[in-house]
Amino acid sequence: MDAAKKWLERKRRHRRVRKKVHGTAEQPRLNVFRSLKHIYAQLVDDDRGVTLAMASTLVPELKAKGKAGTKKDVAKSVGEILAQKAMAVGIQKVVFDRGGYKYHGRVKALAEGARAAGLQF
Repeated sequence: MDAAKKWLERKRRHRRVRKKVHGTAEQPRLNVFRSLKHIYAQLVDDDRGVTLAMASTLVPELKAKGKAGTKKDVAKSVGEILAQKAMAVGIQKVVFDRGGYKYHGRVKALAEGARAAGLQF
């Protein structure tokens, strides 16, 4: 499967998920984006169109730790950092938006890290 078709299929799946998943101020949407090198996660209030908290493999908190292991280990750390930032602004419940990716591998590790740090979804 060529890259363009793969991208279109992911976008189609993401649109299908986004029809049902909507974030509010009380229960924002945890959005995940995965690239080949990095993983990004953010909490979005769709009513106002603002990002409430974000974390990625590029945040200083994670870079200070140095090389943290496999990509799955790093994704789990990103989930934990995002959950800590969410708790700091008073968010405990979120809705999970996997971004059209399978709930598998790095996406699953990020979700498990966020749950382990206290987010509920």
